[in-house]
Amino acid sequence: MLKYLLILSSILFVSARINEYIYNQKYIQPSIEHHYLLGTPQEFNWNNISGKSYITRTLNQHIPQYCGSCWAHGALSSLADRVKILRKAKGPDIDLSVQYILNCGSRIAGSCYGGSHHGAYAFIKKSGGVPYTSCQTYLACSSDSDEGFCGEVKDLTKCTADNICKTCSTFSEYGGECLAINSYPNVSISDYGSVKGESNMKMEIMKNGPIACGINAEPILDYQGGIFDDDSHSHQINHIISVIGWGLNPDTNKQYWIVRNSWGEYWGELGYIRVTMGNQLGLENDCAWATPKSWTEINKPCNEDGSNCLA
Repeated sequence: MLKYLLILSSILFVSARINEYIYNQKYIQPSIEHHYLLGTPQEFNWNNISGKSYITRTLNQHIPQYCGSCWAHGALSSLADRVKILRKAKGPDIDLSVQYILNCGSRIAGSCYGGSHHGAYAFIKKSGGVPYTSCQTYLACSSDSDEGFCGEVKDLTKCTADNICKTCSTFSEYGGECLAINSYPNVSISDYGSVKGESNMKMEIMKNGPIACGINAEPILDYQGGIFDDDSHSHQINHIISVIGWGLNPDTNKQYWIVRNSWGEYWGELGYIRVTMGNQLGLENDCAWATPKSWTEINKPCNEDGSNCLA
């Protein structure tokens, strides 16, 4: 069904690029509106708060083969950032498993053929949490994809205990096996919702952290750096990114959004793009946020072979 919706939406809206965003009203919460007496600064960047970064690493959805999972990457990157903010950037960064969302969240969130950032948060809230990446590394595969090696690893994309968190003890020729783990580090959320419009987005970002937003990615496929400023393009979104803050162009006195993509650090400005405000590329139309509830700081120690933590 997701594959059919993707093909249909691609025909209707985007001729040259696959539409990775599947709109689903069911999981979109009413957009919040912030009402504050104080305004927002001309520049604000979670990657540089008094010289400290509260941003987690840049991801790449396209390897080891193409997968249209931008919606999961944008949502989980923003959530991981918010955890880092609440931890005051202390300790190693917490990276969250996109593959878990692909394995188990297809009915609510999406697959390699597209999905929804709102649905990703809805699934995390419903399922109780998302494991750390060390539980389930990214394959760029979902159960409906045969791209690359995905057709050969269908068992690894089913929503089973060992495809949520697992360990492998040693080589199978020495008697080793891979087993599911029932106690693993994870992040849960207490709430999630929607936000749109420049002022509301600014307040949400400044108060709580980065947000996941839709964008028309067609005009930025070959982005070579600098501040994107061209409002002649469609506002129909087909891709999900995360917005971590904003800046001011001293040459034009226009503000711009600081956007983290999920196409690797060889794209754009080390994986980022700056987009002039004013809803260019539809960037201010459809954003989502989530509030972290809990995260694992002290884990239950499992043996290397997982024998004391078996699911």
